[in-house]
Amino acid sequence: MSNEILLLSGPNLDLLGSRNPEMYGTTTLAEHVARFSELATEAGFSVRHVQSNFEGDLIEAVHSARGSATAIVINAGALTHSSWALADALDTFTGVKIEVHISNPAAREPFRHLSTLAGSVNGSIAGFGATSYELALDAVRRLTTSS
Repeated sequence: MSNEILLLSGPNLDLLGSRNPEMYGTTTLAEHVARFSELATEAGFSVRHVQSNFEGDLIEAVHSARGSATAIVINAGALTHSSWALADALDTFTGVKIEVHISNPAAREPFRHLSTLAGSVNGSIAGFGATSYELALDAVRRLTTSS
């Protein structure tokens, strides 16, 4: 098994930096990925990033990580609240899985309070803005070195 982390970004995350900056900040997805990759490299990991606005692409990425990646960090966007298929795919991945959100879904609209992914991941990090990704990387590092 490699030290690869699959970083998954769901629908509309390609609009980070310009979409609702008061909620998500002004950092673009490319900037989030670059920072995450830089910190991951320093920690001894490589990063493969996949962003898609299509659920099936994210599911295929999870399938391709089986047997090759050590961890998945996923910000599924709105699919967090509706994709049982993505949860099923995550269930097939035996490595570390961390759910990430820039905002705090529990403090938002009621439909965002449900995470269909929560039962399929080791844990969820939400509401810390860009720092959420750094906390997720720290969780991956800790969980992969303790196992």
